[in-house]
Amino acid sequence: MSRLSFAAFPFTHARTWVAGLAAVVLLSGCQGGSAPGLSPLGSISTTASPTLSVSAPAVSATATAPPVYKPADAHGKAQNVPVPVMPELAKENSKAGLEAFIRYWYAQLSYSYETGSTDQLKPLSSSTCALCASLRKSVESAWLDGRWITGATIKSATIEADFDPSTSTQVAVVQVIQEPIEIRVPGGTLYQDPTAATNSASRAALTFENQRWLLTDLGLIR
Repeated sequence: MSRLSFAAFPFTHARTWVAGLAAVVLLSGCQGGSAPGLSPLGSISTTASPTLSVSAPAVSATATAPPVYKPADAHGKAQNVPVPVMPELAKENSKAGLEAFIRYWYAQLSYSYETGSTDQLKPLSSSTCALCASLRKSVESAWLDGRWITGATIKSATIEADFDPSTSTQVAVVQVIQEPIEIRVPGGTLYQDPTAATNSASRAALTFENQRWLLTDLGLIR
């Protein structure tokens, strides 16, 4: 059985809540009186029948309990993992926007490790980023044949960037702390020896084109 290798990289988290809906229904009805009749003297007399109203009871509001996040463990895969949402700031061509995008990228990478899905991570990197592609393939391979990953989340990420609007490529140094990476097979046993927790720094190169940031290169600083 071959051993999968993982580069140590960070990740961050986010959570969506669903509220219940309340509805109130009111029905009312009325019934008119009988038709008027003529008296023998030609006078008109009318008799109004009582009005009948019917109302339905109000429907009580029922709140839906929010899904509970459960991290992966030896007993099974993670459940209800919050999907990272790109903040509006991460769409700005600025230093703050650059840093927000990098944090979002690592949050998506963390999400990929927890769920095995790399669909939202792939569009955030260009084809020139070899390490980005390698990380995605490592995650996808780890999740084959019913396997899953425990751990691998980022505990913290520090970003240092010198933003220069006159250049097309921006560079940032990212320091991250990542939990150990464990790959589990059906039944919960380890597929291979865990990858130890890490505290490492990486160099990230990014460009802003078509009104969005793109990670073009990523490398570990040794």
